Amino acid sequence: MFKKKETLVTAFALFSLFFGAGNLILPPLLGFNSGSQWLIVTIGFGLSAVAIPVLGILAHAKLQGTLIDFGNKVSPIFSLVYAFFIYAIAIALPSPRTASVTHEMAIQPYWDISSWYTSSIYFGLVLLFALNRSKILNILGKVLTPAIIIILLLIIGITVFSFPFDFGSTIIASPFTNGILEGYQTFDAIGAVVVGGVIIISINLKYVHASYDDKKTLIRNAAWFAGLALFLIYTGLILSGALSHTAFNEETTRTEILSGLAKQSLGNIGNLFLSILVGLACFTTAVGIVTGTADFVASRLNNSKSVYTLTAILGSVLGVLVGQFNVAYIIAVAIPSLMFIYPITIILILLNVVPEKYASPLVFKAVTAATILFSIPDFLGSIGALSANTNAFSWIPLQQYSLGWVLPALVVFILTNLLKKPSKV
Repeated sequence: MFKKKETLVTAFALFSLFFGAGNLILPPLLGFNSGSQWLIVTIGFGLSAVAIPVLGILAHAKLQGTLIDFGNKVSPIFSLVYAFFIYAIAIALPSPRTASVTHEMAIQPYWDISSWYTSSIYFGLVLLFALNRSKILNILGKVLTPAIIIILLLIIGITVFSFPFDFGSTIIASPFTNGILEGYQTFDAIGAVVVGGVIIISINLKYVHASYDDKKTLIRNAAWFAGLALFLIYTGLILSGALSHTAFNEETTRTEILSGLAKQSLGNIGNLFLSILVGLACFTTAVGIVTGTADFVASRLNNSKSVYTLTAILGSVLGVLVGQFNVAYIIAVAIPSLMFIYPITIILILLNVVPEKYASPLVFKAVTAATILFSIPDFLGSIGALSANTNAFSWIPLQQYSLGWVLPALVVFILTNLLKKPSKV
């Protein structure tokens, strides 16, 4: 039913909803620190920041429901609590962070104004888009995303050819796992389950008479296309950071490296282009989060339009308030919540993607319980409650890399499937 044009527009909309503050400022510094190990870091980063989010959209294509459906096989109560935490984190951290990044990189270099003004105008526009949600696909897919991609390709393309193709030494102890954990900070796995719902509702509003299979095909094709675009952009940004090892010192911040690369590639006008890029990339993500949160709250209260509007307003006000903090502080504050909620999100995405015969309610319950249990040490370590010398959980495989949940979840998944009673044909 859908033509290539609709698939491309949906893919662009997905890309823009994913590509926000973290996606832009994290890869260059990661590449700068990785040196000759940049490709290994890229693979790790791509795993958590591309592969898992794409699988999240594929799960949405299969379910075609809401975030609540992701955890229903565990239990309805668990699913509701999980969804509440996801939307609370999304509206309180990554959404305001987009305003903070926009102020630091797109406004502050040119105008001496308070971040209050920036975030107020910024979230005023976010609210305007959220209240006109039926037009989101067209605006994001046809206008904003092409502009984002063109500017990104200019910066990456010129940067790669501006520096000698040699790399410094890596200062990262574990490049692969560091890439995975840095990918957490993009919030893209959380973004997948949040903005995937936005895409579903937007498609339902725009293509009222489309069948389940047609919508599933549209969403899946768009997800693969958006994922490929994300991975290529991340690779380019990480490579650009790795090649620039002679241009910056080790104390350089994320935003300084990104600004430096823009100026190096596009000259003095580079910062202007970067400002436009930052504003567009951050703005589209904030729209997706506020819209998704408002959709969720409204769905719990009979899809009330007034509830949707009130939630969008409250989400925008919270964005203004939290957006006053600097980017580095928001990133640091986010780490504990990510170390706990991200593994659960990854597991729910994977379980919703695998064939039904391997994902019974029992499997959902057992694997999710194991993931929660073995994520606790990583969470405690992130808040300083566990020190490296007195870590009583050091026996857990991969725990030293803050990935102690991975093998237990995999083992429980295999054992539960082996031990469960075969279904009657």
